[in-house]
Amino acid sequence: MQITFYKYQATGNDFIIIDNRSNLFDKNNTKLIEKLCDRRFGIGADGLILIEFEKNCDFKMIYFNSDGHQSTMCGNGGRCVVAFAKKIDLIKSEAFFLAIDGHHHAKIEGSFIELKMKNVTELKKIGDDYLLDTGSPHYVSFKSNVSEIDVNTAGAQIRNRKIFKENGVNVNFVEQKSENNFFVRTYERGVESETLSCGTGATAVAIAMHVSKKTSMNQIIINTKGGVLKVNFSINKSHYTDVWLCGPAKYVYQGTLNKNFNI
Repeated sequence: MQITFYKYQATGNDFIIIDNRSNLFDKNNTKLIEKLCDRRFGIGADGLILIEFEKNCDFKMIYFNSDGHQSTMCGNGGRCVVAFAKKIDLIKSEAFFLAIDGHHHAKIEGSFIELKMKNVTELKKIGDDYLLDTGSPHYVSFKSNVSEIDVNTAGAQIRNRKIFKENGVNVNFVEQKSENNFFVRTYERGVESETLSCGTGATAVAIAMHVSKKTSMNQIIINTKGGVLKVNFSINKSHYTDVWLCGPAKYVYQGTLNKNFNI
């Protein structure tokens, strides 16, 4: 038996997506997922996403990092899975779906996907840096020379600190370009490397830059190595609500996977 897979990317953050509403794919097979995401021995991706049935919403999103383990929310992955759901006629111009961090609303305009993220009510300052959860945990560090940073080395050092050892953390290095424009490079746990873009990371940076008063605006442009994302939010006292992650999400190709794929 063969399973159809689809490859999508959102500002260079790429994913394998499988419609698993028939439960044909073994989501407990960590080694299989890891090999599928391998860029030399598999399809190659930053992560794998399954769509499954869920009552009272359009679908359920299950996200796995490229290490094969199920992980927390992925913002760019969420936008890609919405584009995929439209491609297979599961939705039209809007989506309401369940992810590991709760329900999400999304809007579609061509290849541009707007995804509502979770509210952010807590943020911790660590020295000059910030720690917050935007569906996934993120460490945000403001720098003046982000293009020169060895992200894999510096990111791994922070990610593996004792205080983050149990669950790990994603690490974002940020440089300000203008009042509401920032350049970001992200080291992702589970991938254990820099990715071209990170949606929950872009969201975390936008909020951290507002908290730190680097910007007074609530519409933030995030430049990544893979493209441009926009983050909009409302502020209610110290709470960030109505948070939207916006940007392109595009179909790349599709193929078939033999169910007995050798791991």
